[in-house]
Amino acid sequence: MGRLKEIVIDCDQPSRVARFWAAALDGYEILPYDDQEIARLAALGLTPETDPVVMMEGPGTRLCFHLRRGERTARNRVHLDIASDDRQKEVARLISLGATFVRETADYTVLNDPEGNNFCVTSG
Repeated sequence: MGRLKEIVIDCDQPSRVARFWAAALDGYEILPYDDQEIARLAALGLTPETDPVVMMEGPGTRLCFHLRRGERTARNRVHLDIASDDRQKEVARLISLGATFVRETADYTVLNDPEGNNFCVTSG
């Protein structure tokens, strides 16, 4: 039987979206680039900023931000739900990081990350 390894989020600029989520989620950090990885990227004409795959780890499932090519579908295929004890305060914080407001219900608020991917903030 398989087990969940990571959640992959398609991005136009993986480093930018990974930085947003690293700031948005408690305890998550972008995996650091060592000298060997920087050299590998440089040999490909890339930098950590243009890396097509940016990994992030934290207290839960690992997140992978992956460069997607081609047209964006009408709706993202994966989204995250963030729980907060103070939903309104968390929504304001996320908007200050670059999220945009989409809509709100009694149970959750829908936001978009900097590339327009939906995610929700729930109470509790």
